[in-house]
Amino acid sequence: MTARIYLPARSATQAGQSKDKWVLEYEPESPSRIEPLMGWTSSSDMRAQVKLRFDSKDEAIAYAVRNGVAYRVEEPKLSKRKSVSYSDNFRPSRVVPWSH
Repeated sequence: MTARIYLPARSATQAGQSKDKWVLEYEPESPSRIEPLMGWTSSSDMRAQVKLRFDSKDEAIAYAVRNGVAYRVEEPKLSKRKSVSYSDNFRPSRVVPWSH
């Protein structure tokens, strides 16, 4: 039983930094299967439903060590995108001039 500790990424529609909680999530021990009657995905692994949230990475690691859970930490990838405001489209020193 291995757990994954990570900082979830923001959704595409989210502008703020509200995803500041670290998550400890167990990796599945058995694969999911498709129910023949309804076609839904099911699993007999109950730990796949558990997601624990922590304020910091250190708290999540301490929890895993205290409970004897093997874990791996996935560091967040930093965005290389530069934030640009809407008013920058109309500034006089723009590289590509505004044209209609």
